[in-house]
Amino acid sequence: MKKLEQLYEGKAKKVFKTDDPELYIVDYKDDATAFNGQKKGTIENKGVVNNRVSNYLMKMLEEKGIPTHYVEEISDRETIVKKVEIIPLEVIVRNIAAGSLSKRLGLPEGTKMAKTVLEYSYKDDALGDPMINDYHIFALGIVTKEELDLIANYAFKINDYLTEFFAGIGIELVDFKIEFGKTSDGKIILADEISPDTCRFWDAKTHEKLDKDRFRRDMDNVDEGYKEIMKRLFGG
Repeated sequence: MKKLEQLYEGKAKKVFKTDDPELYIVDYKDDATAFNGQKKGTIENKGVVNNRVSNYLMKMLEEKGIPTHYVEEISDRETIVKKVEIIPLEVIVRNIAAGSLSKRLGLPEGTKMAKTVLEYSYKDDALGDPMINDYHIFALGIVTKEELDLIANYAFKINDYLTEFFAGIGIELVDFKIEFGKTSDGKIILADEISPDTCRFWDAKTHEKLDKDRFRRDMDNVDEGYKEIMKRLFGG
């Protein structure tokens, strides 16, 4: 497969065309951003961790019946994925109060909620990715009710599978953000990534943060959380 011209460069990834019109190559970067790009930096080998962790989890979810964009990992930083049109929704699943939810609702960080919370944000950097609800989604024509029901169903199933998996390696899945895309034939599949950039991971015993919150909050050894996730998934 030939890597052709670059189509897009985002905060964490570059996307390239290939000689197959239905396949792209994603190249993960070490660049780190927070607060809608207001804070910028670099985390050593973040691109390698996010690529390998995301691919591991995508393959696991495929086996559980969740369709994803994953095709093949071709290097530590690069993966072949299915071409999709990203649906401009950030789908956020929260199990434990943290981050913006704690601030918004006045819940102490670490509060286990009585019910899993599902939220949506409108993907638009210029607007700061504002939170929206079902009515906004339908008013904007982003997806139909049937499509949103499918996305919500996938999100809750992904949460169940990932929560159980991470509990098995001593990690609490606090919350996470996922994105979906549509293939050329209109099928909705999981896209983007699942990584320490897009999830809050806490050590189940110590509650140590093992994700991008270390960067957001100016903590020491920012890369250590990423390394620990790799270690628990792959050993070594």
